[in-house]
Amino acid sequence: MAMAKLYGAPVWGTSDSEGGADVLSALIMTMLSQATTDANRDLAYRRLRERFPTWEKVLRADVAAVEEAIRPGGLSRQKSVRIQELLAWLKETRGELTADFLCDLSLEEAIEELGHLRGIGIKTLSVVLMFTCGRDVFPVDTHVHRVSRRLGLISEKCSAEKAHGEMSGLLRPGESYPAHINFWKFGKFICKSQRPRCGECPLVRDCVYPDKNLSTTESVPSERLEELN
Repeated sequence: MAMAKLYGAPVWGTSDSEGGADVLSALIMTMLSQATTDANRDLAYRRLRERFPTWEKVLRADVAAVEEAIRPGGLSRQKSVRIQELLAWLKETRGELTADFLCDLSLEEAIEELGHLRGIGIKTLSVVLMFTCGRDVFPVDTHVHRVSRRLGLISEKCSAEKAHGEMSGLLRPGESYPAHINFWKFGKFICKSQRPRCGECPLVRDCVYPDKNLSTTESVPSERLEELN
């Protein structure tokens, strides 16, 4: 695959943020990441933990105080309520504030268990299962969804939620993690939402995106395209 030649084959667990993390913390951080930047997510999470050092304190806090703590992450009113709903559900059904059990579930089982909670869908659970639990699932975020559509791997009208199943069906066992990381890098740095860098794209000849910047493709030497394809 051209992306593997461009970026290598990432291995799960080689990053400090992968493997061995508290699953509940990873789940809440992923909830905070929705519709915001990584920097804003990190700031919101840091402020939340500084204000409330334990999840029990977050659960028992006034929702307005939680909202204020996570305000830098955006959508703080909705996210504060949803975080407390998750914690309350865990306390009631599991008897403790932990989500470690998720690592023993398949994606389908995780969705059945937690998917009824607001703010926790297939993308959020896929991210936690792959990054934190090391499960062979393929999260479809904004970058992955865009690249997959532009390359014609899924239809232009395919939703991000449906794309999880369709993209997973194209991968062999064990490919989910490296494929996700490389799709993410490709979408973030080359196949951008605005002004994609088509002149640097090793897949430009196979790309079906109608608005690609064809005027820049001449800057990619043909031998380089052959090497990366």
